[in-house]
Amino acid sequence: MKTTIIETITYPIVETFHSVQGEGAWTGVSAFFIRLGGCDVYCPWCDQKESWKAKRHPQRSLVELATEAKAANPAIIIITGGEPLMHDLNPLTRQLRKLGLRVHLETSGAHPFSGQFDWVTFSPKQYKLPHNSIYDRVSELKVVVTNPEDLQWAEQQATQIPPEALKYLQPEWNTPQSQQIIFDYVLQHPEWRISLQMHKFLGVR
Repeated sequence: MKTTIIETITYPIVETFHSVQGEGAWTGVSAFFIRLGGCDVYCPWCDQKESWKAKRHPQRSLVELATEAKAANPAIIIITGGEPLMHDLNPLTRQLRKLGLRVHLETSGAHPFSGQFDWVTFSPKQYKLPHNSIYDRVSELKVVVTNPEDLQWAEQQATQIPPEALKYLQPEWNTPQSQQIIFDYVLQHPEWRISLQMHKFLGVR
């Protein structure tokens, strides 16, 4: 049997799993996660450092990934990382959408935008500045806060996204004082919302 081009396309996969979205506007929604390997942003507080080196993770075909995602019967598919935009996401998202799946992206925006998405969560990092192609695609801005200076970064990024995009501040899990910083800020700046990592409170992935 002749092999098609689609069948030869693969991605480095850290893990796939079915859970709920734990952060932002879609918190609590049934979601199938596809975590891609590879990241060059290197956030010091990253909880997925094992994803940084793409070569450590097995290559899986987009057909296999799409079939597994469809079988899980989730409300949404979330492509995350690592930094997923290090890869060309057009083939993967086309295959997922061909199966009638709603596809979301979680990205720092540090690489040129690719793919077809129903929702884009943009979490910019100062460690590697975002690529300009991300800004007009943003559905939701989510800035992780560890100190008051991060709020200035959040406001600067917010000036570049569509006016209808939702804006979230998220405390860094291992920095307890960040919760109070965000709480006080949101009370004075009602255009912002608080995002909590619900999956960590529940003790699930």
